[in-house]
Amino acid sequence: MYESNSSVTGSITLPTTPIKIDTSRAYQRIRGFGFSLTGGSALLLSRLESALRKNLLRELFSPEGIGTSCLRLTIGASDLSPYAFSYDDLPADSRDPNLDRFDLFAGDPDLVPVVQEIVKINPDLFIMASPWSAPPWMKTNNSFIGGELKPECHDVYARYFVRYLDAMRARGINIRAVTVQNEPGNDKNEPSMVMGAEQMADFIGQFLGPALRQARLETAIYCHDHNCDRPDYPLAVLADPSANHYTSGTAFHLYAGDISALTQVHERHPDKSCLFTEQWVSAHDSFEGALMWHSERVLVGALRNWAEIVLEWNLASDPTCCPHTPGGEKNCLGGLTLDGQTVTRNVAYYLIAHTAKFIPPGSLRVESDRDTALPNAAFLTPDGRIVVIAVNTDDTPRRLTLSDAVRGSAPCPVDLPAKSLATCVWKLPPGSALR
Repeated sequence: MYESNSSVTGSITLPTTPIKIDTSRAYQRIRGFGFSLTGGSALLLSRLESALRKNLLRELFSPEGIGTSCLRLTIGASDLSPYAFSYDDLPADSRDPNLDRFDLFAGDPDLVPVVQEIVKINPDLFIMASPWSAPPWMKTNNSFIGGELKPECHDVYARYFVRYLDAMRARGINIRAVTVQNEPGNDKNEPSMVMGAEQMADFIGQFLGPALRQARLETAIYCHDHNCDRPDYPLAVLADPSANHYTSGTAFHLYAGDISALTQVHERHPDKSCLFTEQWVSAHDSFEGALMWHSERVLVGALRNWAEIVLEWNLASDPTCCPHTPGGEKNCLGGLTLDGQTVTRNVAYYLIAHTAKFIPPGSLRVESDRDTALPNAAFLTPDGRIVVIAVNTDDTPRRLTLSDAVRGSAPCPVDLPAKSLATCVWKLPPGSALR
C-alpha cells in the first residue's frame, strides 16, 4: 500500500505520494528506447526539404535532441510500406536457391539513405531488424499473406538473412539484432507469415544460428516478436537446446495478454534478454487516453518486467495514416505526422522523449515502490543520476516526493498534473557514477 499525505500549493491541497528508491538493488541494464523506421516512414522523411530533414533527424537521434537510441527496421516490406515486396521476388513457380536475384533496393528505396543519415548523427544507435514475410517462393502458399516457410527453404532463408545483414553492413549500417519473424501467429496482415514455435526453434538452432556464425556475424537472434498472451511460445523455443544456444532472448508486443509475460519468461530463463519491440497508437485514440495507456503499460509495465529495450511502432505517417499496403493497418498514427513540409509530434514521440532523453544506454533499473498511486520505474544512469518516470492516471493533480535508501530525500517535491507523465532527474554528488 502507498502512503498518502496532503500538501498545500496555494489554495489547492494535493495528495502526496512518496516513492522510495533503493539503488543498491539493481535489475536489468537498459539498451535504449526508440521507434520502427518503416519504408513508409523513410519515404515521407525523404520528401522533406534537406535542411528540415537534417534538423528533424538531429532532434530525434542526437543527445541534444530527444536522444532516440534504438531503431527497428523491416527486412523487406512491412504493412506500412506502400506495397508488399521481398529482396528476392520472382515470377510464380521460379526459384533462386543461390539468391542471385537478391536486391536490397527492390522496394522502399529511401530506407537505406535515411538510415545512413541517422547513423552519421548517432553512430552508436542500436539497430535491429525483423521480417514480415519470406519471399513468396519460399512459402507454402506462394503469397505475401499468411502461409508458412517451406521446410526445404530453411537453409536458403537463413542465407537470405545473411545476405541482408552483409548488404546493410557494406553500406555502413550495423544490424545488431534480428527477430526471426514479426508476429508469427498473424496470418492476416500484408505481408505476414505463420511460424510455429517448433519450426522457429528448428530454424534458429539448425539454420539461422549456424549461418550467422559461419558468416562471422555477431548479430543477436530474438524469438517470438509477438503478443504477451503466448509466453508458452518463447518458452517452447528456448526449451530446444540448439535454439537456446543461439537465441539471445525474446521480443514482445502487447496487443493481447498481460505485460507480466516478460517476467514469466525471464524467471525461467534469467540469462536471456527481454525486449519490447512494438506497440502502435491508433488514429482514433485520444492523446490523453493513449498517453496514459502507453505510459502505464508499455513504458512502466515493460520496464518493470525486465525489458531492456522499449520501442513504439511507426516513426512517421501522413495525415491519412499512409502509406500502407492494401491489406495493412489503415489507422496507425506515427510518432510524427508529416504533412508535406509540416511536422506534428504525436503521443509516441513524447513517450520516447520522456525516456530516451534521460535514460541512456547502460543505465540500470533499480528498486522503487511498486504499490503506489503513481506507476513508476527508477534508474541509475552511467553518470550517476537517479531518473524516475512516473504516471499520474488520476483526474486530479498529485504531489510526488522521492527518497533513496542510501542518499535520503530528494531536494524538492514534484507536482504532477492530472493525466500526466513525468520524468524526474535527481543529480547525485560526484563519485556516484556506475562502475
